[in-house]
Amino acid sequence: MFYRKKRLQVKYNNRMVCRIWHGYTAFGNADAYEKLLKEEIFVHIRNREIKGFKGIQLLKRPRKKEVEFITLMWFDSITSVKEFAGEDFAQAVVPDKARKLLVRFDKRSSHYEVLTHDM
Repeated sequence: MFYRKKRLQVKYNNRMVCRIWHGYTAFGNADAYEKLLKEEIFVHIRNREIKGFKGIQLLKRPRKKEVEFITLMWFDSITSVKEFAGEDFAQAVVPDKARKLLVRFDKRSSHYEVLTHDM
């Protein structure tokens, strides 16, 4: 028998949302990818002036065979996430320039309801 899984409908209760995404580069592309993110992609995101976009953070760590990057994007609501990513808001937003430097990446982003925010 085959069962179709229903997509889980998450209610964010009008709380802040964190969008998390992972991308991986070869060691030789890590510096170029980091520079592209900081100097072009993040600037473009900020310049879009998305209502409810609160900021973006970049994490990086070397792995055995690659370098892992994680982006954390902060939004005041899931509506703001949809303004950034579209109606299928979990779909990864990865510009062509970035794809050329990545070995692999998450095709879909994860979204979490922020329960505390103390920075």
